[in-house]
Amino acid sequence: MKLISLVRNFRSRQCQPKATWSVQVRFLQQDSVSKTKPKKYKYPSVYDPYGPRPQPSNKIVELAERIAALSPEERQQIGPALNEHLRLPKQQMISSEGLSLGAKQDAGAGKAEEKKEKTTFDVKLEKFNASDKIKVIKEVRTFTSLGLKEAKELVEKVPAVLKLGVTKEEANEIIAKIKAVGGVAVME
Repeated sequence: MKLISLVRNFRSRQCQPKATWSVQVRFLQQDSVSKTKPKKYKYPSVYDPYGPRPQPSNKIVELAERIAALSPEERQQIGPALNEHLRLPKQQMISSEGLSLGAKQDAGAGKAEEKKEKTTFDVKLEKFNASDKIKVIKEVRTFTSLGLKEAKELVEKVPAVLKLGVTKEEANEIIAKIKAVGGVAVME
């Protein structure tokens, strides 16, 4: 019996595949192995991407000297006269209303803007009756695209801005609707 079990054991070991260990090799891309610094190119002190310009002709130099010798009033008249002579289209001012052109450097410009009539307003909820809280939340949801939870949080943070950049008519309608349900809203 021992002999049979020994032969079976020996035979089963020969039938099993041998465990071979494979060597795992990993090839990494060059940029993930080491970070090389980017090349720094040396540009000349005055970099002109279009190349050097030719020297102006004597006629151009003479014209520049004559223009520089004119009085400031006469220099202001050169541009319009040249546009008219060359029949260029009339230059018009472009409206920059609604565009942010950076920080204001001029205090006088701020005063001129204040004189303009305001066209867009913000509606701000100042207070409401605690008993009418649910009605106010429902009304806030009608003119905003907020869900129930967001509208509730907004109403609970009183005073809070409900809607930005609306016309005067829209703002008055919203204020009237909020007043009807027991809230107090103002236009800013």
